This record gives sequence, structure tokens and C-alpha cells, in this order.
Amino acid sequence: MALPTIAILGTGSYVPERVLTNDELAKLVDTSDEWITTRTGIKQRRIAAKDQATSDLAAAAGQAALRDAGLSPADINLVIVATLSPDMPMPACATIVQHKLGVPQHAACFDLNAACSGFLYGLDTAWAMLSSGRYKHALVIGAEKLSAFVDWKDRSTCVLFGDAAGAVVLGPSRGDGARIIGSRLYSEGGMKDLLCIPNGGSAFPPDNNSVSNGGHFIKMKGREVFKVAVREMEDAIEEILEQHGLSVDQIACVIPHQANLRIIDAISKSLGVSLDRFFINVDRYGNTSAASVPLALDEARKAGRVKRGDVTLLVAFGAGLTYGASLVRW
Repeated sequence: MALPTIAILGTGSYVPERVLTNDELAKLVDTSDEWITTRTGIKQRRIAAKDQATSDLAAAAGQAALRDAGLSPADINLVIVATLSPDMPMPACATIVQHKLGVPQHAACFDLNAACSGFLYGLDTAWAMLSSGRYKHALVIGAEKLSAFVDWKDRSTCVLFGDAAGAVVLGPSRGDGARIIGSRLYSEGGMKDLLCIPNGGSAFPPDNNSVSNGGHFIKMKGREVFKVAVREMEDAIEEILEQHGLSVDQIACVIPHQANLRIIDAISKSLGVSLDRFFINVDRYGNTSAASVPLALDEARKAGRVKRGDVTLLVAFGAGLTYGASLVRW
């Protein structure tokens, strides 16, 4: 039996209503709009309401992707949620999303944590599982409520992150959508201390000291992460293009992880690709980790930045350190 060709059949996204501007942040911490904009390119970010969990954001994005694909929850038999901020350590956020959407009980549902690279890891995982023929339609969601893990007194991190979700529906190609043509994933575990949430796991379980010392907040060594991020994403781009015999000139649109405009600009210059060919929304949402790439992908489609026949490059890096790239042809 011939194995199916897997394609992205639909995309969707969701961002919370509350907008937190740089000027508002300047009232909370020693910073300014100029300081944040100059160093990151971020002007604002979205913040989830207190009664919104990551599963709520994920379910809204998943519902939008299902509508776009013309499918119902009953058609889905695989749900993957890429997140570092699940509702709770267990059960998996994906199972909560399954229930909220009404996906059937026979569906396989699990979380995947590769931080900001999580969506690309989830995309590759679902692609492999669907290509086996054992599953037909998958819902892959990147969702984060990072505001719950941000120290609002630490200006080096609190200015960077926001809350959002993005999703895609994968399934057998129907002659439309985006056919996945390649994926490469990497990790360098020796750099885990550059970007992490140090406490709350089995190595350093939660206790009164870890909470009072801020051990459950995101910690980052910004300069080191910047250098590694540029190098890793450049390497991932060059290797996947070489693997598939493509040049950068054949890429119609690059959709990078939206962590920092200076990182995107550095990659643009290094590859000799005009910044105009990168889809950028970091100014409006900040770094939404695993939600970053699918949110940008959905917005790029709606903005007409991807057209039939185009090859689009998705690239990301994140804590781990993880990184990777994917190619899709529309």
C-alpha cells in the first residue's frame, strides 16, 4: 500500500485580548519603550487573563485550524501540543485540549517540550506518525502562557515574552495546502543553563525556598543565547537547503522563530537574504515560544505572503538548546 503524502490542510491561531505595551512595562520595571525596541524590536505583547490556561489558548487555535481545514474534531485521531507551560505537570495539556474540542477518545494525545522549537518538533513527529498510515489527521498546536513563568521584576526577561497559540491540521494531501518536503532537528544539551526554568522538576523539586528565590521563573543568559541562536538557525537553514538541493533564492518566505528582531536581522544578513522575505510579527507579540512559528505561519497565510507553488522555510531555536528547520511547498 502506497503511503500518503502529508500536507498542512489548515492553520489557525489565537492571541489573548490584553495588550501589554512597552510604556506599560516601564511602569513595572526599570525600562523604556526605546530600550526594549532598540534591543529586541518588540513594541507590545499579549497577556492571557488569570482564568485562561494554556489549554484554553490551544483549544481556540485548534478550533480555528479545524475550520480552516474544513474538518471537525471527529476527524482528528492525533493531538500534539508543543508547550513548556502546560496547565499542570500532569495530565498532558493535549488531553485537556482533546476534551475541550471534543476530539474522540480513540485519538492519541500527548505533549511535547522542545521549548521554542517545540512546534517544529511536533510537526516532524506528526508527519512521521501520519506517514506510517496508522493515523489520518493530526492537530499540532504550539501554545504558551509564558506570563505565568516570567519574573516581572527582571527586565532582561519580562520584556521578551508573551502568550499565544498557533495550530495546524495535517493529513493526506488533497491537492491543496502545503506539502511537507523536509525537516531537520537538532539539540545541544550541554547548553541547558543558558535558558531554563531551574526549579520545579525532579532535580530541584518545588519548596518554599525555590518559590521565594524565583526559581520557577525563566532565566536567560541573553548575550550567549543570541550568539548561539544565530549560529544554530543559520546552520539548520544551510543544511536543510543543501539536503534538498535548494538555494536561498528559491525560498519565497522565511518564517523564523520570533524571539528578537536583531537575531532575525543577523540571519538575514549572513544568508544574504533580504529582510523583506522574512515574515515578522515579533513587534506585536514578542517571544511566544512554541506558539511563535505557527502563529506567524497563520498570519503569513492570511496576509498573502505564501502562494501556491511557493516554498516556505520554517526555522526555530529554543531552550535545550534545541533548533531545527522545515520546508513546505504550497
